[in-house]
Amino acid sequence: MRTLVFLLKGFETMEFSVFVDVLGWARNDFGYDVPVVTGGFQEKVVSTFNIPVLVDKTLEDISVDDFDALAIPGGFEEFGFYEEAYDERFLNLIREFDARGKIIATICVAALPVGKSGVLTGRKATTYHLRDAYRQKQLKEFQVDVVNEPIVVDKNIITSYCPETAPSVAFKLLEMLTSTEEMEQVKQAMGFQN
Repeated sequence: MRTLVFLLKGFETMEFSVFVDVLGWARNDFGYDVPVVTGGFQEKVVSTFNIPVLVDKTLEDISVDDFDALAIPGGFEEFGFYEEAYDERFLNLIREFDARGKIIATICVAALPVGKSGVLTGRKATTYHLRDAYRQKQLKEFQVDVVNEPIVVDKNIITSYCPETAPSVAFKLLEMLTSTEEMEQVKQAMGFQN
């Protein structure tokens, strides 16, 4: 059950690390088959707060058939997030994952490229809700049924509304890859309470 965590320029490190840690605990402590592969447009992707990360695969080396899920951390506009998030090559990757019914997990504004790709048209989703909900208004422009809740799951797509939701999105992804019981084991081992 391989997950591709795709890092866009200006991604938020906290929103990236939860996928690595939650799925890492599941693999290391419980032997669950949930490996993580990182991807990006370039081999080195620089985060919102200028932390460089070397990814496993660049976009041209990624085959959707090799993965069961796509995880996308959000990021900051002023650090160039939307330059890559709205790139047609990335939007096509999202479309390919959705067309095959694979899980797409997003945190905060990472819902916006998913909306722009068209796969959320007429479906329920959420995104960053603060500062007069301006990002939710942008998501609505993509014909998305925006729901102002912390986490929204519509079939195979998980969206959430701010960085605080990051661990919950990672646990939801783990649950969809494994089972509720297995996810709860990892959650408890990591000290998260229900």
